[in-house]
Amino acid sequence: MPTVDVFNMNGERVGELELNPIIFDAQINEHLLFDVVKMHLANRRRGTVGTKDRGEVRGGGKKPWRQKGTGRARHGSIRSPIWRGGGVVFGPKPRDYSYKLPKKMRRAALYSALTSKVKQEQLTVLDSLQLAEPKTREVVRLMNNLKVGGKALLVTAGPDMNVYRSSRNIPGVKSVLANQINVLDLVHYDRLIMTKDAVAVVEEVFAS
Repeated sequence: MPTVDVFNMNGERVGELELNPIIFDAQINEHLLFDVVKMHLANRRRGTVGTKDRGEVRGGGKKPWRQKGTGRARHGSIRSPIWRGGGVVFGPKPRDYSYKLPKKMRRAALYSALTSKVKQEQLTVLDSLQLAEPKTREVVRLMNNLKVGGKALLVTAGPDMNVYRSSRNIPGVKSVLANQINVLDLVHYDRLIMTKDAVAVVEEVFAS
């Protein structure tokens, strides 16, 4: 059973926490992580790009000149794709890029991402994260106390507007709820900072 140290907001070690091996000591499947990250990125695509073909471009209903006798090449419409201002051949059309992988695959990828954080010692557990008021400098001080550099993901057990407002202005720092963590965020951020309550929520929600 994996065990991690628990720190307070001053960066002092105050105890240990045993983690659920189903979630935090699973087999790491890198290919599955790739598939799930690819799914998340595809689901973020808006797919609103679009071009008009020759039948959708306004105008061009009249034949520009007669078929024969002018010495010029024959044309039937000024909206032909070979004309300036004409339609686009095989251009992109609005489409939906989203798709969903099976739940078991997404759950296994989440286990892989969380296990990777533990094995690489990129998981920091706090006994509590309480801010009296929304102050960015409080989260900056917390990061300095924990010696956290680079991109960090703050995970809280429930909604906490003080934590959210205090961290949203810090580049590379994001706060999420424990029941909303996803593989894309876990792969993107270098450090994972969770409260003990958040770990309990993750084990309760995702261990089934």
